[in-house]
Amino acid sequence: MRRFSPFDQMINSFDQALRSLVPGVTNANRENPAQERTAELSINESRHVAGLMRVNHSGEVCAQALYHGQALTAKLPSVRIEMQLAAQEEEDHLAWCEDRLKELNSIPSLLNPVWYSLSFAMGAVAGIAGDKYSLGFVAETERQVSEHLLSHLSQLPEQDQRSKAILEQMNTDELHHRDTALEAGGVDLPKPVQILMTVISKTMTKSSYYI
Repeated sequence: MRRFSPFDQMINSFDQALRSLVPGVTNANRENPAQERTAELSINESRHVAGLMRVNHSGEVCAQALYHGQALTAKLPSVRIEMQLAAQEEEDHLAWCEDRLKELNSIPSLLNPVWYSLSFAMGAVAGIAGDKYSLGFVAETERQVSEHLLSHLSQLPEQDQRSKAILEQMNTDELHHRDTALEAGGVDLPKPVQILMTVISKTMTKSSYYI
């Protein structure tokens, strides 16, 4: 397997950041689950759903950054590959959320560069701490993401079958990523780390809904 120089890794990281942050750059590899679904929404309902989907889009930006940071510092090649594969699947979520935001005449959060930078740093630190902690970080992240998705599903208007289909598929994928990380040797993170992750997640959720 080719070993990339620090310069190569820097260029690759920059490319990954652009793909995650620039609207319209990321393309889904799988069919959008919202196809063939309907959604007749009022103006207020559209605004609320747009806020929820903006939060979900920011969450996927964070997931991309997290996996990219971990892949950069992971010690075992198998773990590095696992992170890269997970990031590729998350690209589908990113594209689906962006498509839904366009349908709702809305845009991604303006704070996404902040969330990407923070998540990339956290992922890199987790990778440095060791693969079992890095995988545990993935498992805890996906657990919290699943909780957010389930909460958002409960807030969707009944007739919004398009957003519902997207979030249900995303939740299925996130739980799969969590289980895969645990099966690969991920360990439970210390409680203070879990609490910190929850605080950051809530901050992102509340701000990205509006901005």
